Amino acid sequence: MFFQKINEISVLELSEKLDQFELIDVRTEEEFHGELSHIQNSKLVPMGEDLDTYLEEMKLTSEIVFICRSGRRSADATLRAQKKGAKKVFNLVGGMIAWNNAGLKTQANT
Repeated sequence: MFFQKINEISVLELSEKLDQFELIDVRTEEEFHGELSHIQNSKLVPMGEDLDTYLEEMKLTSEIVFICRSGRRSADATLRAQKKGAKKVFNLVGGMIAWNNAGLKTQANT
């Protein structure tokens, strides 16, 4: 069985390069606006039909970071984008839990 390597980016690396990426948050709307909040300028594209549509319409050359609560759903979204042919897509390791634990800015505390 072949396993494709998922491109990953750490919260600290992303925090230094925020302006270089399109940020796609794949959580639910309740999570996006909830306790962990979201990264400023991230776009909410929940898993399911919304993400399927986004992946069909995305530009394969875009530099995208997928975000979720812990990094599991965003890893799936990253893998799905890679299977579509996107090369510059990344999973945020540890998701919003790691982002908040690192004390980085969210929309709620900007």
